[in-house]
Amino acid sequence: MFLPILLATCGSGNDQPDPKEEKIQINWSAAADSSSKSLVNSFWNAPGKYFNTDNASNTNFQYWPNGHALDVLIDAYIRTNDAFYRNYIDQWYDGVKVKNGNRFWNEYYDDMEWNALAMLRAYKATNDVKFKDAALEIWEWIKAGWNSNAGGGITWKLGMEYSKNACSNGPACILAARLYREFGDESNKEWALKIYNWEKSTLFNSNNGIVYDAINSNTGVIQDWIFTYNQGTFVGSAVELYKILGEKAYLNDAVLAADYTISALVNNSLLKDEGKGDGGLFKGIFIRYFTDLIQQDRLDAPAKKRYIQFMQFNAETLWTQGTAKPAVLYGPNWGAKPGSPVGLTEQLSGCMLIEAMALLSKNRIL
Repeated sequence: MFLPILLATCGSGNDQPDPKEEKIQINWSAAADSSSKSLVNSFWNAPGKYFNTDNASNTNFQYWPNGHALDVLIDAYIRTNDAFYRNYIDQWYDGVKVKNGNRFWNEYYDDMEWNALAMLRAYKATNDVKFKDAALEIWEWIKAGWNSNAGGGITWKLGMEYSKNACSNGPACILAARLYREFGDESNKEWALKIYNWEKSTLFNSNNGIVYDAINSNTGVIQDWIFTYNQGTFVGSAVELYKILGEKAYLNDAVLAADYTISALVNNSLLKDEGKGDGGLFKGIFIRYFTDLIQQDRLDAPAKKRYIQFMQFNAETLWTQGTAKPAVLYGPNWGAKPGSPVGLTEQLSGCMLIEAMALLSKNRIL
């Protein structure tokens, strides 16, 4: 399963390597194959057709990480066209729906958004209409979460209409924008703009690029927690609107949020450890949308170079220092091998980073 590191050296006159010129070359496609297949081999619940919450042979199920696990399967399928991944994509639909109460509805709006985003990608990758229908059905539920409290925004959870969170608005904006680009419904473009403008005016600090976690409309108090995943979905929202409208102001918003993240939410230039559980998935979400930003043609060259170097450092550190091999397992600290058991969330973040590097390598951006 694991053969992705090759060593390349430049020799001196006596054929001895010069340590200053020695460089590890990583075959990111091979690394991504090892990584994404490990996700299946270590976490897939074959009878239930879903991903377990950890690799300790349990049968525990959590809805929102399964959406991101589907995303990784799609990353790998698009990259390889391998039927291995397609098989699990098809099974995922049935298993997750049954395990979630024979429905895709959930009382948390962000949970629904993650799964709708993944199923929209699954539809584009497979042309299987069941994924399209499910994504559109979920979108109808999500739109019902908008209310005028705090001036607008989609609430975090059913029955908590006063809690307006970045995590329930950033992904919703991305979903609305992608639905518009895929199917051309003008109302979805309007939704994307409405959501984005609310989040930018309410939770985004345009002086430094910080995306705050939430506002309580009962008190007007902004919860100033700062997480990589909120930064990432704001980046993703801005990039999606840039794709639709072509206005560089959106790209500039994305750059501001990205620059804050890679300078402040790090430890020694590595995206910081945000723990296990929900936090284990946060930086993988940032990586997904940061990777999209890197690929935009009008991104200024110095920013693109800086971002690529950041990605390379994080990925090389994870692969050479933070991966338990040959099992290919990741922990919340990308600079240290994981303990046991390994949670699905932190595994997914590592998988997202390695697949992102394979994508950038395939597209000749590295």
